[in-house]
Amino acid sequence: MEPLEPTDVLSYINERIELDERLSDLWVVGEVSDYTRSQQGHRYFSLKDGYSSLRSVMFRTEMPGVDLEPGDSVIAHGRMAVYRQRGDLQFICDFARSAGMGLAAAKFEELRERLEKDGLFDPARKRRVPAFARRIGVVTSPTGAAIQDIRQVVGRRWPLAELVLAPTMVQGEAAGVRIAAAIEELATEKGLDVAILARGGGGAEDLAGFNDERVARAIFRFPVPMVTGIGHETDRTIADYVADVYAPTPSAAAEACTPDGPALAHQLRTWNARAASRLRERLADRATYVLQASRHLNRQAPEPGVLAEDVRRIAASMSQAMNVRASSRQAAVEATALRFAVLDPMATLARGFAIVEDAGSRKVVNSTKQVKPGKRIAVSISDGSFWAEVS
Repeated sequence: MEPLEPTDVLSYINERIELDERLSDLWVVGEVSDYTRSQQGHRYFSLKDGYSSLRSVMFRTEMPGVDLEPGDSVIAHGRMAVYRQRGDLQFICDFARSAGMGLAAAKFEELRERLEKDGLFDPARKRRVPAFARRIGVVTSPTGAAIQDIRQVVGRRWPLAELVLAPTMVQGEAAGVRIAAAIEELATEKGLDVAILARGGGGAEDLAGFNDERVARAIFRFPVPMVTGIGHETDRTIADYVADVYAPTPSAAAEACTPDGPALAHQLRTWNARAASRLRERLADRATYVLQASRHLNRQAPEPGVLAEDVRRIAASMSQAMNVRASSRQAAVEATALRFAVLDPMATLARGFAIVEDAGSRKVVNSTKQVKPGKRIAVSISDGSFWAEVS
């Protein structure tokens, strides 16, 4: 085997460390010593016990507001790596808390802070539960009390809704994996309006599956609003922080997903009664108005006999007036005809007069100066006309 350069050796060691699952997701308990902060904000220190010391670093992007004190006993999370420039093995720390809080609490806090940093708890992404859900998904144990409570509440409040169960185990070492898988399977169901993630009460160890990162990210990716009802009221799980709506119990989660049907029915009956009452009042008011108007018209209308006599009187008056006007018009016409008769040229000719016209120009001759001997003229009399020549 050929000799290796230091870089090759350190790269090989670093690759082996990265492939080790335990060394890439490591929890360490120790006392802080040799603590310093660089100008860039990186924190360098060692974690030691009675026998060994582990060189550590927390970069400025991790927990930027936290400082460690020498002598503090802490529980820290991170990964092992090789610092190639000096060939040092060091612990890359991304989370640290007092060791007194215990490993379970520290793991919870580390995951909560990391998911919060990734935006999974952002209130702006929380979705509202629909007011009248028709299909409600449920992720829980098929034999536990939670599903019975949910069915009872939904059946009482909103029996129109359909429950779609995605069965899963809700406690035990494999609970996190199973719950996440059930959520992902339910996400493929078409037509869901909302979903419930639930289980009955239990201690911290019983709720460990709901503090699993896989469950949190499955809830975050779920296509419709998710309501948690995990049956605990003192402490919230990671699932509660990610869910769109948190409820303290499975029954409360079912209530959050359904309207109160009986209350709605009562409200509708109340509104219907009010509407009917107002309609009756309006109709009564209109009927009174119509009756009063009818009576007013009856008082104002004349008796039929009186009205008939008035009509006959008016007709006779109009007839008389028309006769007088017609007689007057007849006399006027006759007078006008007489005037026109006097002016009629034919009437003048009938009395022996004649009309003399120039034969060529047809102009009336009314003076001797207009004719000369030999001039042809046209003479019109009452029964015809003839030609003549002036001599």
